[in-house]
Amino acid sequence: MRTLCASTLIGEFFVIGFAGLVAMKDPDLSGATVWTVSGIAMFLTLVLCGMVTRPGGIALGWALQIALIASGFVVPTMFFLGAVFAALWWASVHYGRKIDEAKARFAAQAAQPGSSTPDAA
Repeated sequence: MRTLCASTLIGEFFVIGFAGLVAMKDPDLSGATVWTVSGIAMFLTLVLCGMVTRPGGIALGWALQIALIASGFVVPTMFFLGAVFAALWWASVHYGRKIDEAKARFAAQAAQPGSSTPDAA
């Protein structure tokens, strides 16, 4: 699960950076505000890459997804991109857990005495 979720978060890192560039064109926003908010969000994506498997990591990831969608009020394209990344986040968590369960079952079978595994040959 960690690999899939981290991949999604790294993609979001770049999208947030590009959204910051787009937001710079808004005359109502100061550059300092745009880059403070974008920088904090980009930093959070990197921190979350390491927190995915810890308690609360997935919930913080969902909070980031909601914030990404809400950023559409500043950069309208982010409504769409935020929804896409929320779907990717769901898929990463859902299928990542299935992969982890399959790996655990395989490891349990391989640990049983007398089991034949491809590596045993």
